[in-house]
Amino acid sequence: MEFPDYIDILKALGDNTRLQIFQMLRNGTLCACKILEQLNITQPTLSHHMKVLCDCGLVKAEKDWKWTYYTIDCRKLQGLLAFLGDTKCMREKK
Repeated sequence: MEFPDYIDILKALGDNTRLQIFQMLRNGTLCACKILEQLNITQPTLSHHMKVLCDCGLVKAEKDWKWTYYTIDCRKLQGLLAFLGDTKCMREKK
């Protein structure tokens, strides 16, 4: 991943609602309707948040007829974690 990719992901997770959605998706794939049930937002607002999460590449969307299912892109997440974990403090012995 390129450096700007990390910035976009971190910006996306900087929003409380999107961080809540990410937390929900940590347990696996969810339909938009299930995400909406757990949040106090409208469907258009959810669509906006999901677009941001998908556009940065952290979340993947899959349409199945009239339903959209969302899941975390593990490859993108692993790249971000490797980037964040590669710091001097993580390499120092305790």
